[in-house]
Amino acid sequence: MADSSWLTTFPQLARADLLAIRKSVDASFREFSRNYGDTIESLFEPLLSFLVWFEKLLLNSPWWAVLFGIAALVFVASRSWKLVLAVVLAFLAIGYFGMWDNTMRTLSIITVSTLLAIALGIPIGILMARSDRARMIVTPMLDIMQTMPAFVYLIPVVMLLGIGKVPGVIAVVIYAIPPVIRLTNLGIRLVDQEVMEAATAYGASPMQRLFGVQLPLASPTIMAGINQTIMMSLSMVVIASMIGVKGLGQPVLKSITNQYFSLGLFNGLAIVALAIIFDRVSQSYAKRTQKHMEGTQDA
Repeated sequence: MADSSWLTTFPQLARADLLAIRKSVDASFREFSRNYGDTIESLFEPLLSFLVWFEKLLLNSPWWAVLFGIAALVFVASRSWKLVLAVVLAFLAIGYFGMWDNTMRTLSIITVSTLLAIALGIPIGILMARSDRARMIVTPMLDIMQTMPAFVYLIPVVMLLGIGKVPGVIAVVIYAIPPVIRLTNLGIRLVDQEVMEAATAYGASPMQRLFGVQLPLASPTIMAGINQTIMMSLSMVVIASMIGVKGLGQPVLKSITNQYFSLGLFNGLAIVALAIIFDRVSQSYAKRTQKHMEGTQDA
């Protein structure tokens, strides 16, 4: 009887404790939002200003000027006229089907999110590669970030900053940054130790070894991480549209709620086109960089 009573009361006590913990956490976070929400929001004002400026630049510029700029960037990265032609045709098709403005909005969000992820992720990856203690601390955090459902990221961001562009960018960066961190760490750790010993023998300082040897040799792996970060950023477009991020995600969300199959299909294909363009361009740049490094080593 005693055992049966314990089995009955234990789940009730556990539920009561869990409820108390949840209430305490929710109350603490609400209090934090009320006290510091405005301060945190003000810190992101420069990011919001840049986002608005960049989006207006893409939307207000003539379509042919934007297309020329994109084509020039693609050629500089890939040195492939075939890829440039494919990109131009893809954007012309997007414009023909009336998705140009939303594509430019999505392009601005993805570009800024990717640049932020690179600016934050590569230094963290370098720190992990140079410190085993840092790797032990950061790795579990990356595991949580990669396994947490994407919708969960929206909850604290919206509670702190409301809805709009900046919360969307923050959610995208948190979701998409793990690959570039992991692969930066991996790429640097895979650099041949004999090469590092040779650089040290020639009197190279730690910073010279990092920027002159490790990062160039690890660049193909780092580019693979950047590629994955871009893909994950694009996969967050539809989810970010739930908190007011304008772009290709909003028509897809509208098509889900109103069962507009063609609307969702065309905008989904536009997202796919952007993903393929980013993927091919980044891969071409990585391959060209690797060939250049191999030619330098052979010389």
